[in-house]
Amino acid sequence: MSDATALLTTADGQPLKSALARSQSQLRRRAFLLVAPLFLFVVITFVVPIGQMLFQSVYNPGFIEYENRDTGEVIPLMTNISAWFAANPLGTIPDEAAYGALAADLVHLKETRAGGAVGERINYDVPGTRSLFTSTVRNADRLAPPYREALIAADKKWGDPMIWRAMRSAASGFTGDFYLNALDLTRDATGAIVRIDENQRVYVMLFMRTLGLSAAITAICLVLAFPIAHLLATLPLAKSNLLMVLVLLPFWSSLLVRTTSWMVLLQSQGVVNDLMVAIGIIGEDGRIQMMYNRIGTIVAMTHILLPFMVLPLYSVMRPIPPSYVRAARSLGATSWTAFRRVYLPQTLPGVGAGALLVFILAVGYYITPALVGGADGQLISNLIAFHMQKSLNWSLAAALASILLFGVLVLYWLYDRLVGIDNMKLG
Repeated sequence: MSDATALLTTADGQPLKSALARSQSQLRRRAFLLVAPLFLFVVITFVVPIGQMLFQSVYNPGFIEYENRDTGEVIPLMTNISAWFAANPLGTIPDEAAYGALAADLVHLKETRAGGAVGERINYDVPGTRSLFTSTVRNADRLAPPYREALIAADKKWGDPMIWRAMRSAASGFTGDFYLNALDLTRDATGAIVRIDENQRVYVMLFMRTLGLSAAITAICLVLAFPIAHLLATLPLAKSNLLMVLVLLPFWSSLLVRTTSWMVLLQSQGVVNDLMVAIGIIGEDGRIQMMYNRIGTIVAMTHILLPFMVLPLYSVMRPIPPSYVRAARSLGATSWTAFRRVYLPQTLPGVGAGALLVFILAVGYYITPALVGGADGQLISNLIAFHMQKSLNWSLAAALASILLFGVLVLYWLYDRLVGIDNMKLG
């Protein structure tokens, strides 16, 4: 039978088996060419930036090289002390040779005018050391043996083991210390991981606040969106279309405009407080502070993210036949029992999809919390933006963003395990 199949030919006399193989190969190439633009778009706009972010979170060469902005030339820095660190294991007490190598590098920093850049890199690990480098580099050519006494005489901080630990960590370029900083941890003089001082712990608290506020906003959106989506699904088509326009209306205005509108509404002398005073709910001296705190963040972000919960719920509620609930009630079930055991389980894919979508969007928001949240309503995304734009500590910003990305991926994995990503209904 196989011999007979091998003898089959096409109309032009070619073997049927090779003709089918060529045809399938052409189909695969055609399919690849069709998806190639989308594939390239995803790689360029998603995969490459995330890869750069992950790389930036573990690599910062500010201690060992400096790029001249005028010429673009990359100048090696701190080569002598880096060589000493490479030749001496962790825990070695800096000797005269170490201080001599440091003094030579400081002279080179003065020649290249890179003292501020190196000091800023060490300042990420040990705050207050940028001025140490800039002041010592300014008079580096006056240093003379014995270098240990000369450097400590210039500034006693040069004898601090934490400075040497930070320089050793920065000497390789690759480091995991930014992830430690992002979790309010650091290394002591021996290299052991310890928690930072309690009054300096910021990031873990902001991560917890971000997760808590995002969960609260997701829950509020679910409570508000469920009846809206049910109404959309059960109304006649003409009326449901009109209501859908009202749901989608916020998408037609700028996010900044919507946020500033809430600022007008929620401020102490705003519309909401004026209305409550006029009705008599509160007195003139009892105006509620709803701006620059968590209340403002929750209210504004709930309004912005509510449509992202309504649409997935509507997509699963619309196909549910009303006869299912009527049949359950005709068989003796109460309205609550029919809802809980018949209607609600069919909406769970939309509930899960909407909750996942709203939560992921909430943890990454920074414009709205920045404008209406104040210090008490700030999220971790605001601190990421601060390090990217103000402090220019891009490695720490990348580490914070990577931890946030990891948390979102864990949430996605849990959703897949509990609900199943195949059951997600977004529209």
